[in-house]
Amino acid sequence: MPTGVHLRDARRQLFDAAERVLLRDGPNRLTSRAVTDEAGCAKGVLHRHFTDFDTFLAELVLDRAARLERQAQTLREAAGTGTVADNLAEALTTLFGPVPVAIIPLITSRDELRARLRQARPGGGIAILAQITTAVSAYLADERAMGRISADADIDSLTLSLVGGGHLLFADRDADPPTTAAVKKLVTTVLADVV
Repeated sequence: MPTGVHLRDARRQLFDAAERVLLRDGPNRLTSRAVTDEAGCAKGVLHRHFTDFDTFLAELVLDRAARLERQAQTLREAAGTGTVADNLAEALTTLFGPVPVAIIPLITSRDELRARLRQARPGGGIAILAQITTAVSAYLADERAMGRISADADIDSLTLSLVGGGHLLFADRDADPPTTAAVKKLVTTVLADVV
């Protein structure tokens, strides 16, 4: 690759290239060379902007996690409107989109990446899953406060059931995403005794 290629927003272009590689080839094929080849730039460009590849990956994950936080706000704003089940089914479909689902195995397969993410965001949890869990929990608490979920509902257990079940539904990279009906069935089953 020529070394004189100028990237207007190198960080964004490298992140977008990494996302494309991750979605197309999976976490095992996500290397610095694959990212720079996909971005059409010299490998040195990545190292000019990031100390090393694990730093790049940590910042990529944090960037994509920030996007989820914006989507989580949309879910919270839905509290009190529509049905709880419809709001959650739609949110799970969005929050477990292709990019978050592809990032989760990347995090779990790289010890150094998990360590850097823990330094950046103390408190445990796997980035992406932590954002989804926080979003669902906050939404359920808002709905409980509005009386649309029973006052004695165990928000923590409901959240774990919805997030864990949602992740299992969406995690199969080789299959099509679950149908809307399948996501709705999960949500209505989990909420059956509290709505």
